[in-house]
Amino acid sequence: MFHFWPFWFFWPFHGFLTLLLIIVIVVLIFHHQTNPFAHTAGTVASRSEALAILEARYARGEIQRDEYLQKKADLGG
Repeated sequence: MFHFWPFWFFWPFHGFLTLLLIIVIVVLIFHHQTNPFAHTAGTVASRSEALAILEARYARGEIQRDEYLQKKADLGG
């Protein structure tokens, strides 16, 4: 009987280690897709887009100065 010494010990755990590897890969893929830093650029772009819309509405006279300043402060601009 041939025993390949360092690896025969892991034979009973082969299925468990494979399952663990699959779980780690799935978690890494999921984490990469939901990374909070991936959405930072989109938030900044949407905020500046919102400020542009707000400025356009103020320029057209759709909103008053007080409302414009309050909304601009709410948006962090």
